[in-house]
Amino acid sequence: MSKTVKLKKGFDIKLVGKAELQLEAFSPAKTFALKPTDFIGMQRPKVTVNEGDTVKAGTPLLFDKAMDQVLYVAPVSGEVVEIKRGERRKLLEIKILADKDISYEEFQKYTESSLQSLSKEDAIKQMTQGGVWPQIVQRPYGIVANPEDSPKAIFISGFDTHPLAADAGFALQGEEKYFQAGVNVLSKLTTGKIHLNLNADSGIPAVFSSIQGVETNKFSGPHPAGNVGVQIHHLDPINKGEIAWTISPFGVVQIGKLFLEGKYDAAKVIAITGSEAKKAVYTKTFVGACVDTLVQGNLKQDHIRVVSGNVLTGEKINRDGYLGYYASQITILPEGDYYEFLGWMKPTTKKLSYHRALGLLSFLNPNKEYVLDTNVRGEERAFVQTGVFESVTPMDILPVYLLKAIMAEDFDEMEELGIYEVIEEDLALCEFVDVSKHPVQEIVRKGIDLIQYS
Repeated sequence: MSKTVKLKKGFDIKLVGKAELQLEAFSPAKTFALKPTDFIGMQRPKVTVNEGDTVKAGTPLLFDKAMDQVLYVAPVSGEVVEIKRGERRKLLEIKILADKDISYEEFQKYTESSLQSLSKEDAIKQMTQGGVWPQIVQRPYGIVANPEDSPKAIFISGFDTHPLAADAGFALQGEEKYFQAGVNVLSKLTTGKIHLNLNADSGIPAVFSSIQGVETNKFSGPHPAGNVGVQIHHLDPINKGEIAWTISPFGVVQIGKLFLEGKYDAAKVIAITGSEAKKAVYTKTFVGACVDTLVQGNLKQDHIRVVSGNVLTGEKINRDGYLGYYASQITILPEGDYYEFLGWMKPTTKKLSYHRALGLLSFLNPNKEYVLDTNVRGEERAFVQTGVFESVTPMDILPVYLLKAIMAEDFDEMEELGIYEVIEEDLALCEFVDVSKHPVQEIVRKGIDLIQYS
């Protein structure tokens, strides 16, 4: 039975630079990269290609020795020009110089009707070999799902409430057939429900309007209402020993294309966002694209930071860095590498704060959009318990006590306080509002690793 959930806790960070709902062509990226660092929990990556090899879109590039049936494949065709490693030969990137015209590995094609008789084993085999399996993320832990597990349910968040987030309905317009096919394939993987969660505060996008085989739920409220972890908490919470799977709408479409078209299609519409972008628009590229052509000539000024993803959970990259595997936007912000004397004390209406701090008057104009830089305006200090974490966490957990339990490495307390229900993005707002400047997301990941590998 579908639900409508109204959330009051949370906070919307309103920034200048939301992408206009128009698709614009930029110069195509020349190089693309697959980054093992995008896949949390990958333990022992094994590269299957060498520099100089020619690959097609869908050619395996690597696999994790701990789960060797899941292949990570090339997003485009071309030549492998670099296998980049860091300290202790840690694998960082596999770079591909793309062909002008993309060629594809061929996989078995299905019709919409033949998908009805598809077996679970055949579905898993094609998904793991065809490169789309890493789109499925397991809760707890936020890692790539294990094909040998059976989830109690699958969750799809059809909207994103992160700052300047891409509009899934716009990015996936015209993909209704593939989304439905993807849902049909996913239904083979669980005996439970497939939950499609939509924004109750806006209309239903066309790509989701007539989907069958899902239970549609609606959520309203400020960020993090669009986080799939928050949605799971209110629909079917995860207890110790239980597993649920999550997947983005793009991932569902990609699965549908693999089965209907017989190819790994990494084409993706992403949003270019941020106050320092001259053109904040949408553009079509491929997973792992070099962002240089989207940044160069599209800057209002040079002293900027480029983020693959959103400002809360995204990754800082160079101007010639690469789009993350799960990212649906890039964000261009002013760099904040300066010291501001009495920064929080001076009266101003140009700074955004969740707190009614002395001098900050943003609460007087709640709908204003702000130009914010990356300056954190402070340093880490003693953990001050203010109750503010609870006010931005719409889950029945105690975030401060959970974080302290992680820092104390108290396993029993971590389990009792909800470590199985959260990953970094679910408590990212706590990091934003924290007056003590703690790396909350790093602490959460430390706790997850302690629980997972203990």
